[in-house]
Amino acid sequence: MPYFIYRIGPLGVLEPLGCAERFQDAKARARELRREAGSVESVRIVFAANELEAEELLSRPPPSGPQRLGEE
Repeated sequence: MPYFIYRIGPLGVLEPLGCAERFQDAKARARELRREAGSVESVRIVFAANELEAEELLSRPPPSGPQRLGEE
């Protein structure tokens, strides 16, 4: 599965920037893009089977705080 690189705009708009088979390659590209990006944009890497899954994962809200095993 590839690593997808996305730019997340100020309104949560996802813009695909590319993909890489190796994490090291994706990480290096993301670092370059972060240096170029403004403060309102975020560059993220996501490991997914395809672009649709990558966008679903990036669109999910983050978990709310730390959770312990068995906590519901």
